[in-house]
Amino acid sequence: MPSLFPPAPIVMLPVSGSDDMFPVRRVYCVGRNYAAHAIEMGGDPDREAPFFFQKNPDNLTLTDGIFPYPSQSSDVHHEVELVVALHRGGRDIAVDTALDHVFGYAVGIDFTRRDRQAEAKAAGRPWEVAKAFEQSGPLSPLVPASRIGHPTEGRIWLSVNDTPRQDGNVNQMSWKVPEIIAELSRLFTLAPGDVIFTGTPSGVGPVERGDRVTCGVEGVAALAVSVR
Repeated sequence: MPSLFPPAPIVMLPVSGSDDMFPVRRVYCVGRNYAAHAIEMGGDPDREAPFFFQKNPDNLTLTDGIFPYPSQSSDVHHEVELVVALHRGGRDIAVDTALDHVFGYAVGIDFTRRDRQAEAKAAGRPWEVAKAFEQSGPLSPLVPASRIGHPTEGRIWLSVNDTPRQDGNVNQMSWKVPEIIAELSRLFTLAPGDVIFTGTPSGVGPVERGDRVTCGVEGVAALAVSVR
């Protein structure tokens, strides 16, 4: 049947060292997955069941290096994260086979309208306006797991104008990558093309127009973004 208008293009992520592209299906995010960040955000540092929210595929920013400061907010925070990309899906995936579903990894930033998030929390409302806004998820190119393996430790960091803000290690994640995949698959049917932001260490803070944000995950990738 004819379409009433052209369908939205599929978001495609570049793969490092290759001409291949990774088509994105869904974007999941894990909340408060580092104990120090949970404390920072007023949560319980003890390991609790993970909770999830989503960004939209077209919220992802690829390699242009620009983050446009969003309207309707005056307090936007950076959150650096290890990002996982799946090339296999399923339901009720076992922890011990979960990594078989991973294509590769990237470093990303979950930019957050913190003021709008606080308003939503206070009113008991969803977070979409704080998380799923345009270009709120800058990403490095994906690096295949076949090249780097599955990182279980390594420095995760972020600086603003060369001033360190966030500095942790991915081994500090309360829920590790296989556990995240397994838990998500109990709630959703996962599929090739799904992307997962795995949480951020402590030190989140505001950015302003004109800032230069640099970040990375040791052994995976680095990323630089200019706030405009």
